[in-house]
Amino acid sequence: MPTELRTCPSCAGERPFEAPPCLDGHGADCPEFACVDCGTALLVAPSSTLQWAHPPTLAPTHGTPLSRAA
Repeated sequence: MPTELRTCPSCAGERPFEAPPCLDGHGADCPEFACVDCGTALLVAPSSTLQWAHPPTLAPTHGTPLSRAA
């Protein structure tokens, strides 16, 4: 199993994480990792998959913008 250092939110520090056997058929590209010390699971997506399908849009504003009191 591949092992790499990642920040574990439960251990509050860097710990070794390993990819358990993937039951979803991802093979070596499986996005699941587990902390070797406590078992906390992380889902890690490659940056190439972190793209918006549609760019986020701001909600339309209605009325007058808020202003600070002088």
